[in-house]
Amino acid sequence: MVSSRSPWVRLRRNRPAMVSLLLLVLVAVAAVLGPYLLPATDANVSQASFLPPSQVHPFGTDLNGRDLLYRVLLGAQISLLVGFAGAAVSFAIGTTYGMLAGYLGGSVDSIMMRLVDILYAIPRLIFLLILISAVDPILRANMIAHGFQNLVGYSKIILVACLGFTEWLTMARIIRGQVLSLKSQEFVLAARSIGQSHWNIIWQHLLPNLVGVAIVYLTLTVPSVILDESFLSFLGVGIQAPLASWGLLLSDAAQVINPVKGYWWLLVFPALAMGSTLLALNFLGDGLRDAFDPRQRK
Repeated sequence: MVSSRSPWVRLRRNRPAMVSLLLLVLVAVAAVLGPYLLPATDANVSQASFLPPSQVHPFGTDLNGRDLLYRVLLGAQISLLVGFAGAAVSFAIGTTYGMLAGYLGGSVDSIMMRLVDILYAIPRLIFLLILISAVDPILRANMIAHGFQNLVGYSKIILVACLGFTEWLTMARIIRGQVLSLKSQEFVLAARSIGQSHWNIIWQHLLPNLVGVAIVYLTLTVPSVILDESFLSFLGVGIQAPLASWGLLLSDAAQVINPVKGYWWLLVFPALAMGSTLLALNFLGDGLRDAFDPRQRK
């Protein structure tokens, strides 16, 4: 029997969080299965440019006559993949960094957190643009030199790595604060008194008590990564054609929309897909935060 104090029980009682979870599952399933269920011709260039929404093309068509619904689903695949993968990289770096800073304490903790403060002072998007511009040519040249000629998916790897290396700062601060509180608890002092190594204390005693908090903020990191990826793709330094992401679709729409011809569907449907997904992720993150909050356990 599941206790009423279980975080899962409290999460199920949070209706906005459960509706958001259901929406995210539907978006993920549609992104994975949708492109395979739609006709293959929807992916190809045709002469049916800028067709408004209809029964044949529910989201209309784009400049090249491609079905926009198909493109939005492909964009969901890449945006969600980049979002969750970038958040996972951020989770790994931030959790490890925060645990080490909090556990070691003293001057080591002070130096490590001053580095975090310095990185916080740099505008994240500017830092991302500089990082991508610096790393991309070097790695691209190395891959070509080693015989990798097909670099279509290469931009995804670079984007995930760069986003992960810039989104870990908040995670590190949160984990470090939790470790400072936990390392003075009796179970940690008992582990030290029986001679357990620092490694065992960190990974067997501290980490299990940090997983709940880390997962909550991991959920809140995903929409931030997706939003950054969309903005970078909108600027032309993120996902590159022929791949598709929600940010790239919005960039394509912005180039063809004008006061004379208003191809509104090119902007509305990708924006609705991205906006509803980001909103659902934020509601789910808030629900998880409330579910794992010790003050809610009454």
